[in-house]
Parts: sequence; C-alpha cells; structure tokens
Amino acid sequence: MHKSNQSHHLYGFTDLKTLNERGPVVISHGKGIYVYDIHDKKYLDANSGLWNACAGFDHPGLVEVAQKQYSKFAGYHSLFGRLSEETLELSDKIIEVSPFKDGRVFLCNSGSEANDTMVKMLWMLHARKGNPQKRKIITRINGYHGVTLGAASMTGKPYNGEFQLPLDGFIHADCPHYWKFGNAGETEEEFSKRMANNLEELILKEGSDTIAGFVAEPVQGAGGVIPPSKNYFDLIQPILKKYEIPFVADEVICGFGRTGNLWGCDTYNIKPDIIISSKCLTAGFFPMGAVIVNKEFADEFTSVSEDAEEFPHGFTAGGHPVGCAIALKAIDVIINEGLLENVRSVSPYFHERLNEFNGYDHIGETRGIGLMAALEMVKDKKTKEPFEGHLNMGDKVANMSIDNGLICRPLGPAIVLCPQFIINKGQIDEMFDSLHSTLKQAFN
Repeated sequence: MHKSNQSHHLYGFTDLKTLNERGPVVISHGKGIYVYDIHDKKYLDANSGLWNACAGFDHPGLVEVAQKQYSKFAGYHSLFGRLSEETLELSDKIIEVSPFKDGRVFLCNSGSEANDTMVKMLWMLHARKGNPQKRKIITRINGYHGVTLGAASMTGKPYNGEFQLPLDGFIHADCPHYWKFGNAGETEEEFSKRMANNLEELILKEGSDTIAGFVAEPVQGAGGVIPPSKNYFDLIQPILKKYEIPFVADEVICGFGRTGNLWGCDTYNIKPDIIISSKCLTAGFFPMGAVIVNKEFADEFTSVSEDAEEFPHGFTAGGHPVGCAIALKAIDVIINEGLLENVRSVSPYFHERLNEFNGYDHIGETRGIGLMAALEMVKDKKTKEPFEGHLNMGDKVANMSIDNGLICRPLGPAIVLCPQFIINKGQIDEMFDSLHSTLKQAFN
C-alpha cells in the first residue's frame, strides 16, 4: 500500500481516519469489469468506477477511437462559433437517441457543470422574459446533483453544511423513499399522494412565480439507489405543469441504460423539458456532461440569447473533439453492441440474487432497478433503527469487501452495487457470493 500520509494528494469523499490506517488502494490497470492494484491484486469493481465505466475498463473499440481522434485533432474549444466536426455530430446523435423529437445540446465536462449550466439557462430565460424573480430551484432531500456551487446547493445531503450551502433560493422537497419515510399504516400509493400534496404546498408557500425549475433524478443514485415510490412521477408532473415550472430530469446516473431503458425517463414515464447527462455518455473514457433541451425550450432560449447577443457561458474543454468522438462510439457500443440488451437480460437474475439478502437480520431493505441496487443496513429490522455512526458501518463493510476482492460503495447506511453493463451471470454470482461472505463476517 502507498502510505497516504506520505502522498501529496488531497483526498475527496474519503474517510480520512481509515485512509491513514490502511493507506489508499492504488489502481494500476483494468480489464473488463476488474481492476488491478499496483501489487497486481484483482478486484471486481461492482461500482463501474463511479457508475460510469459501463463498457468495462479496456473496451478495445473505445480505446481505438480515442487514439485515432488524438492523432486527427487532439483538442479544441466550442466557443465563438468555432468547433470540431465531432462536436456537431455528437449533438445531433444525442438528440436522435434522446426522448425528445428535436432540441439542442450544450456540452461541458461533468454532470456538476451541466447542472450549473442548466440553472444559469433557466435564470437567463426567465429574466429575459420579464420574470427576474423566477430563480428558486426545487430539488429533493437525498437528491445528488454534483459538487460545484449550484449543483452542491441542489444536492440534498447534510455534508453540504460544511460549506454553508445551499445558497439562497435552493429548496429541498421530500425524498420519495417509502420504506424510510412512509407513515405507519400508510400504503405506498397514499405515501406518493402525500409527497405530491407536500410538493404543491411547497410551491404555493414559496410562490409559483418565484420558482425557476424542479430537478429530479429518475432514481436517486448517490442518495442510496432510491427508486421513486409507486406513481410518484405520475402524480407530481401535472402539478409542475399546472404552475408552469420546467421539469429537469437529472439522468447523469440513469441515462444510457442503467435502469434497463436508454433513459430513466422512459422507465418512469417522465416528460421533462431538460435532461442532464454525463457518466455513461462516454462510458467513463472521458470527462463530459451535457444539457439536453427540448425544441420548445431550445427555441425560447435561442431567442433570448439572440436578444442578449450571446449566451455568455462556456468551458474551455466543453465539446472537446476527443471526448465527442469517444461519446459517439460509447453510444454506439451501448445501443448496437448489445450492452443495453445485456442489462435487460441479466437484471432479473441480479435482483433474484439481491433478494437473498432480505433474509439477514441486519438488512432492512433491498431495492433497485436494472443494474443498480442497494442494501440498507440496520441495527434493528423491526424499528428500522440504523447503526450508530452509520458511515463507519458502511465503511467497515466496504473495507472488508475490498480485502475480499470486491469493490462496493457505502452510501450512509446502504451498500450500493452498480456493475458494468457487460457483466455476465457468472460474474453476478461472484459479486453476490463475495458480498455474502463479507456481510456474514461484518455482522458477526
């Protein structure tokens, strides 16, 4: 192990006490769904890197496209009306495969940047249309939208208190997690109705004419893989329509196949105005984010940008030709090389194996959809009481798991699994068998 206290690297989202005791796992290379550390120890990475390495770590087609594009045109911006042909081609391709019949795409370098960009677009659009007061952004408790100032303000996680965030005007509505927040005797449908009523009350309390947009992940990812409660999106969409509040679907984690459809919007019948994309868009081979807007929004926004003479926003590496070439290939790989098909084909078995953990005294709930799942660890199954200092329990399990050759991620009291779209049944067995032995060890 490389001793962390001898390194000049500054660690993010890392339990530093554990790091100082154990040192970091320094990864040397990856093959398929496995990564190897500098001592050549092999790990099954059940988190696809960070949700994004959906085609594995060494897909030859993606490597070849990257190498070719570096030889052709190694880097350029997409500002001032100058951009690479790959950038235009990717924008067309994203609209073609999106849930929108037509629209436009703004490219940047991450989901966080895409969310910040989207907020600026909403603010500019409303102000130019004579509604400068329309600035509030509603997201949800446990929603995750990124780490830049706007995106972190949208993220409904307590750790953002470290930065005295959220900024003013970023409001967090209820988390639609029935197992955790349902009242005694309340059915799941009743719970969803309560969530919808609460949202409407919040809109009225804040003033619908002050709300710039509502942003939601189809499945809350970094909140702990929380699929929406039954009928949730069917109930909240008419409310947003009624008060003319744009709906933004944050598809950073769900997009490009994770839920078993190309988009989480398809899975939950969501009709958004804007979609945020990243992660699987380049299969983890390049940093990229995209704001995808439907035709109606695109027309309005283009018109106000013309009035302002420009949209005064952009990133040096946004629409990078190498990234765009890789994204074009990644989309092709997911759709035409059987990756999306494989997600659909192995998901039932993945969830069959996941259900085995409901037999554990200290697993309160298993949940998920497609190739994303979580196991919620509890001290007491009946009362759903969590372990004290739940980060430590999650960390303990994740570290034991790493020692056993499996990389899984603790998200608070939950253990999260989101394997690559190329995983097969034998590897699903390997993953769950390893987790069984780790949890038996941890709970004993």
